[in-house]
Amino acid sequence: MKSKTIIKDAFILFAITVISGLILGGVHELTKDIIAESSNSAYMEAYKTVFPDAAEFKEDDKLKEALKKTNEELPTQDYGNVGIDQALQVIDKNGAIIGYLVTSHSNDSYDGVVKILVGVNEDKTIKGIEMLELNDTPGLGQRAEEPEFKGQYSGKSGESLTVIKSGNAGDAEINAISGATITSRAVTNAVNAVLYLVSHNVDQ
Repeated sequence: MKSKTIIKDAFILFAITVISGLILGGVHELTKDIIAESSNSAYMEAYKTVFPDAAEFKEDDKLKEALKKTNEELPTQDYGNVGIDQALQVIDKNGAIIGYLVTSHSNDSYDGVVKILVGVNEDKTIKGIEMLELNDTPGLGQRAEEPEFKGQYSGKSGESLTVIKSGNAGDAEINAISGATITSRAVTNAVNAVLYLVSHNVDQ
């Protein structure tokens, strides 16, 4: 009798597990498209913020090869744990390439990963940056989202930028957020990965 009770309880537990799995799987299937659509919408908003005059953002085989080559070369640079995730051509209403939109990341932010979008003009100066993923300390590293910090990158060019803690930033320097030097460097090195891409592996 006791054996039958154990078998019955085990069967009930198994049935509950299977049903729970099916429910969770169904919820995932129902929500994954919504989540993906929301993410794509947020990215598109960031694209248009950086390049408001763009008519189209397009992938390109040569750009994909440049991205791959850059990621192979980045470990030899002094940028920490960074990488390029995506690179797109920016096309105007006349069909001309007016720049590039590059998504990059650094795993060295104070609270983990920071992912950014960097707009680069055709002359390889930075048009602007937007934060795509940043989970940092409010009032400190999270201030990297503020225009006062992000705006420093606009117009910068060259192969790399460095972070300074005080004083007036030079052409290749970025003022750190007070109390958040680690995050400031992580964002800057994610930008440096993009500068490396366009300086070394993207044709004029």
